[in-house]
Amino acid sequence: QVQLVESGGGLVQAGGSLRLSCAASGRTLSSYVVGWFRQAPGKEREFVAAKDWSRSISRYAESVKGRFTVSRDNAKNTVYLQMNSLQAEDTGTYYCAAAKALSAVAYEYEYWGQGTQVTVSS
Repeated sequence: QVQLVESGGGLVQAGGSLRLSCAASGRTLSSYVVGWFRQAPGKEREFVAAKDWSRSISRYAESVKGRFTVSRDNAKNTVYLQMNSLQAEDTGTYYCAAAKALSAVAYEYEYWGQGTQVTVSS
């Protein structure tokens, strides 16, 4: 079992930055692919980014490429989502999730955090 807890969300002006954290317990995240998804009110959950560290492969949604970056701190068993140049369209609840293989499909992720709210004011 892996327990995931997100933090770092908040209110930011357009053009600003936030860094979300996904802290894991139970197992080390180094053996998992960690993905980030988001869900805006009234919309379906959508893929944002994911990284497979074992193969050094990252995958980003087109809408966030060049602005968002996934990284990790092994010592803290924590994965981060650095979000720069934020836009109003980035508003939503952000979730981290863990899977055994790199995927942009939510149902392929086995473990999920509770989410953290990001609101970008224009």
